[in-house]
Amino acid sequence: MPQPPNMNKMLQQVQKMQQDMVAAQEQLKNETVEASAGGGMVKVVVSGDLDVKSITIDAAAIDPEDPELLQDMVLAAVNEGLRSAQELAANKMGGLTGGLDLGGLGLPGF
Repeated sequence: MPQPPNMNKMLQQVQKMQQDMVAAQEQLKNETVEASAGGGMVKVVVSGDLDVKSITIDAAAIDPEDPELLQDMVLAAVNEGLRSAQELAANKMGGLTGGLDLGGLGLPGF
């Protein structure tokens, strides 16, 4: 006969995981990633909580005859920055649920 799950132990694990996740989310606000496009002519800095902190555009990227090129470079750099920031967040948050033993409750996602 299988051992019933220890509910107190599970509750403690869930509470600790929640505290760890809040702490990790706070840390992500202070961590940043940088992305660039156009050989570095457009640079973007994004925080781990997906806030675009800065966009830097080299003067050489500003061509009044071709504004679409600059728009494309800004878009590419922002999207790459957001992807990198999401990856940073996923790596930081993903490790937090690994130690949770739900005692075979069969909960989806655990």
